[in-house]
Amino acid sequence: MTRPLRAVIADDQALVRTGFRMILAADGIEVTAEAADGVEAVAAVRRTRPDVVLMDIRMPEMDGIEATRRIVADGADETRVLILTTYDLDHYVYTALTAGASGFLLKDVTPEHLVAAVRMVRSGDALLAPTITRRLVERFARRDDAKAALHRDLSELTPRELEVLRLLATGLSNAELAERLTLSPTTVKTHVARILSKLGLRDRVQAVVLAYETGLISPGSAAGRE
Repeated sequence: MTRPLRAVIADDQALVRTGFRMILAADGIEVTAEAADGVEAVAAVRRTRPDVVLMDIRMPEMDGIEATRRIVADGADETRVLILTTYDLDHYVYTALTAGASGFLLKDVTPEHLVAAVRMVRSGDALLAPTITRRLVERFARRDDAKAALHRDLSELTPRELEVLRLLATGLSNAELAERLTLSPTTVKTHVARILSKLGLRDRVQAVVLAYETGLISPGSAAGRE
């Protein structure tokens, strides 16, 4: 990319915003705006169109979940939302993922991990390790008949793509998928990209959520992959 990666930081604690700004700026990431609540966050994204938003969940006026939902609804396809949370398996996090967030970070994240996570999500990769995503979804996901009906276009996937989606949802990484299916890593990436495109999904995290909500895979079916 020719321009610096750009980010918005949304958190109701000024010290948290200041700390994250310093960490990102030190690595050449431009912070285009800060927000103390969800309303300010949505306005900042509309105004500056950042690559990534670091979004706290619990904020006044409008929480991070609703702010995420509005940002995604605005059609900000190039903006990725990372949820900031104090708890690694907070049910609010699952709700935020279904609202369109691309992953989550713990607030005690190290500076190195914070920078790596922001860059990773900007590149289109999933922030969460597949097994962490799967554990989170298994804990809170329920089959959603409305979403199942909406995504009956699963039938548009080829048998191989359907197999890749099912295995992806059990927690396999691209390297593990390649080994399991005897494919090259490049071919696996192509399959994943086509799955996301056909289903209108933003990233792998959304694909995992959808696999559970449509009943393609059920909680407990991937037991043993910790």
